[in-house]
Amino acid sequence: NQEGWAFEVATLSTHNGTHMDAPYHFHSKSIDGRRMMTIDEVPLDWFFRPGVKLDFRHFEDGYVVQPEDIDAELKRVGYAVQPMDIVLVNTRAGGLIGSDEYLNAGCGMGRAATLHLTQDFGVRVTGIDAWGWDAPFHHMRKAWERDRDASIIWEGHYAGRETPYCHMEKLCNLEALPAHGFTVACFPYKVKGGSGGWTRAVAMFD
Repeated sequence: NQEGWAFEVATLSTHNGTHMDAPYHFHSKSIDGRRMMTIDEVPLDWFFRPGVKLDFRHFEDGYVVQPEDIDAELKRVGYAVQPMDIVLVNTRAGGLIGSDEYLNAGCGMGRAATLHLTQDFGVRVTGIDAWGWDAPFHHMRKAWERDRDASIIWEGHYAGRETPYCHMEKLCNLEALPAHGFTVACFPYKVKGGSGGWTRAVAMFD
């Protein structure tokens, strides 16, 4: 038998599949005018840290998580978030990956909840198993049509202009994790000048 070499060619967005959003994805500059980091500029030690999972599967689709929801869940699981911990958000969407329902399923993280993590707790990396960090756009659009409040559009993303951070989207298998007691390794692909990078996130246990 004779064989040649095997190889593949892939063409995709840096925001396809499980990926890490860089601060640059939210805006080119922070609210105080500083240039936001691209994915190749974010410190590697952000991506190998103790993890904690927030189980928000009970929230209805489109619900925007608030700081008090985070505090209640941390109290329930008996965990105090430390600076630089990686916080993972388990929504209903995680069990629907691959289905038509996935895009519009799950709750989302709003501005106040995001700043609670980044400013109050010192978190710099988060993740979610839904399509995006914010509430699904279908629900976001309905809220805008009702109230005409443009500040709700991608509010969790734009919170990164106030305190730059990274978040992962489209994670899977979060329902298999305990609330804490694991380390997250989630180094993103180093795309030069990129707004994001594909990531194979894993939970590691002693």
